[in-house]
Amino acid sequence: MGTLLLVHAHPDDEAISTGGAMLKARADGHRVVLVTATRGEVGEIYNMDEAATRPRLGEVRTAELEHAARILGVNRGEFLDYRDSGMVGTADNENPKSFHQAPLDQAAAKLAAILREERPDVVVTYDADGTYGHPDHIKAHLVTNAALDLLEKEGWRPSKLYYTGIPRTLMQQFMAALPDDAQRQERDSTITIPGTPDELLTTQLDVSDYVDRKREAFAAHVTQNDPNSWFTTMADQIYRMAFGTEYYRLARGKPGSKPPENDLFVGVADK
Repeated sequence: MGTLLLVHAHPDDEAISTGGAMLKARADGHRVVLVTATRGEVGEIYNMDEAATRPRLGEVRTAELEHAARILGVNRGEFLDYRDSGMVGTADNENPKSFHQAPLDQAAAKLAAILREERPDVVVTYDADGTYGHPDHIKAHLVTNAALDLLEKEGWRPSKLYYTGIPRTLMQQFMAALPDDAQRQERDSTITIPGTPDELLTTQLDVSDYVDRKREAFAAHVTQNDPNSWFTTMADQIYRMAFGTEYYRLARGKPGSKPPENDLFVGVADK
């Protein structure tokens, strides 16, 4: 069968945005390879003691990712081993070891080495805006495309490259339907997810059969689960409605069916 390779920025990103696609790919007999750029050293810390955990957060989040990856059926997991960049305007963003500061050709060469070994049929990463503007997400987009450009010069390309997405109209409807306290949380948050213009999305995956395991995979990232967040406390019925479908934008390659495609591998010839 085929190989799905995903390029993510931090531990937990894989479960939130692509967990359903990963589980579906494994259920269909495909190989799943997860490449994570950083170990999430700058992330928030919930459910653990801040002082004791902060110095070893990268180690803790690595273990959390290994747990989540087992739930998601990952066949191979790799780190690019850059440091979490934090948000724009912070000292972490200026750290020379951060993913944000890494020379593009250097980071692309690291990813290209994995791509050469795996020769994936389908590659997935973020769109140019990184979903919500995080520097590491944006860098993952740039590095993935630079690595694919490098491999294309060598005569190889995947059948498809996809970007993750959330329909803008769906995002607006979902936010409007949140309880008042959840809407207040979102208004006070520094993170804004505008959503992808609906017309750009090409692929719609029904992952409702995998929602429970997708949620279990995110729960494995214990340090990232704010017990007071609406996301963590969301009722099961609402969670299924919100996360039972995943959306993608085909960025390279040819669509395998009339839009919307219902699978990342549609139109990809079996090996």
